[in-house]
Formats: sequence, structure tokens, C-alpha cells
Amino acid sequence: MTPLSADSVEALFTRSDGQYLFARWGRPIVPVIFGVEPPSVATLKGAIEALCVLTGHKMAETDPELGANLMIFFCRDWSELPEVPNLDRLIPDLDHLIARLTEAQANQYRIFRFDEAGAVRACFSLIRMDQHLSDVPAETLALNQMVQAMLLWSDTAFAQASPLAMASGNAVLRPDIADLMRAAYDPVLPAHAQDASHALRLAARLGRTQ
Repeated sequence: MTPLSADSVEALFTRSDGQYLFARWGRPIVPVIFGVEPPSVATLKGAIEALCVLTGHKMAETDPELGANLMIFFCRDWSELPEVPNLDRLIPDLDHLIARLTEAQANQYRIFRFDEAGAVRACFSLIRMDQHLSDVPAETLALNQMVQAMLLWSDTAFAQASPLAMASGNAVLRPDIADLMRAAYDPVLPAHAQDASHALRLAARLGRTQ
């Protein structure tokens, strides 16, 4: 597959308000998953492990500050979230957020927290298993969710095209997105960027990996 162009890379990190904003994790990822059965937990953790291998990032057993820093909450209806103990402490204005998600009929939402350098320090992923997501195979759902938690993508990044592709009947990460994620975690590059010239640096590394 042809590497992504610099313009395509820039678009993946340019938000709907026109701001370029890139961030990757600045600490080992410690996932915890609520609302699914153990086999699904294993599938989700397997997906994040695979992406950490791809990018060279690390996982850990515990985060010294937060305990767990990638928290994934599954529910059938947004109204279930206030029942999760202490979730309102992690997510300010939780009731207002739930009202917005319900009105928009959204089925997923991610909240990122950042450290002093702008790198990701935590991610809270909220997933409502509506009919559409319920029809998605567990492995596909897990990989898609973990891809979107690994980087601060644009809010419109995958509106037109999924980061996944089908291979022999199985969902896999698109090769061009895999190359981009690998480049995004290159330690030579910053963990946070707000200047679109950063996309040129990413794209240049994609060219060298082909």
C-alpha cells in the first residue's frame, strides 16, 4: 500500500475546528475494562498488547499515579454510567456529558488527559453497545477501539474510512495506519505537537520505512 501523504497525515490530526493537535502516550499503558465478560476483556487487552508491540510502547501492571490509566466502560445505555462508582470523579460534568451523548445518539466517546509535556497520561473510553456495535465481531471492535485510544486522532479522522481492513475474512490494521502509528511513537519525534509541520516529519518517516 502507498504510504500516506503529508496532507493525509495532517488531516488525521487536524480537528474539526481546524487545529492541528497530536499526542501519544507518555507513560506505560495500564488498561482496565468494565462491563464485559472475561473473554472480551482478554480480547481487548490482546489488541492493546499487539499495538504496543507494533509501536514499541510499553504496558505495565499499575500506574503509580492513577492505578489504571486506560479505562474502558461498556454499557447498553448511557444512563447506566452514573451507576459506576466514582466515575463522576474521573469525568467532570458526567451528567451533562451523558445528556449530550444521548441527544446525539452516540455509541462511543473518548476523553484524554495529558501530562505537563502534553503527552497522554490517561484515556477514558465510553462505549454504548447499540445494534451497530453489537453486530461487530469482538476482535474487530477491540482492535478499532484500541487504535483510537493509542493516539489523539482528529475527531473526524476515521469518519470516511476505517483504520481497519479485511484480510482473509479477518479485520486487521490497515498497513498505512500501522506505519503511521509506528512513526508516531518514534522516540526522535515529540510526544505532543500543535504545529502542522509535525505531519511533515511523520510523513518523511513513512517514506523511509517503505
